[in-house]
Amino acid sequence: MSLLLSIFVPMQKGIIIKSTGSWYRLLDENDNEYDCRIRGKLRLAGIKSTNPVAVGDEVEFELEDDKETGVIKNILPRKNYIIRKSINLSKRSQILAANIDHVYLLVTLVAPQTTTGFIDRFLVTADAYQIPATILFNKVDLYAPEDMDILESFMAIYQSAGYRCLTVSAKQESSVEFLKEEIKGKKVMFGGHSGVGKSTLINTLDSNLDLRTGEISMANMAGQHTTTFAEMFRLQSGGFIIDTPGVRAFGLIDFDKKELSHHFPEMAELINECKFNDCQHLNEPKCAVKDAVEAGLISGERYFNYVNMHEDDQEENYRKDIYK
Repeated sequence: MSLLLSIFVPMQKGIIIKSTGSWYRLLDENDNEYDCRIRGKLRLAGIKSTNPVAVGDEVEFELEDDKETGVIKNILPRKNYIIRKSINLSKRSQILAANIDHVYLLVTLVAPQTTTGFIDRFLVTADAYQIPATILFNKVDLYAPEDMDILESFMAIYQSAGYRCLTVSAKQESSVEFLKEEIKGKKVMFGGHSGVGKSTLINTLDSNLDLRTGEISMANMAGQHTTTFAEMFRLQSGGFIIDTPGVRAFGLIDFDKKELSHHFPEMAELINECKFNDCQHLNEPKCAVKDAVEAGLISGERYFNYVNMHEDDQEENYRKDIYK
């Protein structure tokens, strides 16, 4: 027994701060960083993911003989995560980040445009995994007078649904001072389309950070991918900030369509007022949600997106006429 104890090396704990697909950078409990890999198959119950280990995951690992690299042996239970359908593998998923205290969804109405369909799918996913979300309308310094009218329409839609909506600009540092205080000591994630300014905004929040930023493609006003892999950065004020790759689409996965309306706050408040307990708010009679839509109490845009998610979940079917 004494011989076994003498050669036993206990596993260490760490947190994943960068994922590159095959190697993972982690930070141990003593603030040492190691590059680690997975040996063999590491599976999570009920999740068919393209990346079994995600940024923000707390893991157990063992150092290899060189004491510079390690092997991830176990993923500790997650309190939550942001997940989306893999674009090329429809039956697989991609976990963007795990163990998040708050998520900030960056939305731009110009350079590039963000559709309400994308916003709603992101918010539904955050709500399903119990992650508080705030919508940040970014690049407001670029808005023409007609864009401000569209901004007011967007903000009205989401504020009436119960979401916190704020306007920010990395070029107007005073507009993000509140964020510096808000994220202290927390593990927060910034998400959104490519080109919405996530990396630029993150650089503004901490002077020690110098994330690479990119330009907007003038051909289609879409952002160029500058963040290839999710990465988590330590903040001077304490806590961490997660920068994720920009995504062009956000496919829902592992959703029970019967419970989809539970993740629309303004609909969830009315569920018990429908005639039928299993009302899906589509074609059923005496539906409180449909009545609220007709009365203008629930956004027709949000309801349109709800129906689309419920029926076929194809983001390309979402309309863009709110920009007109």
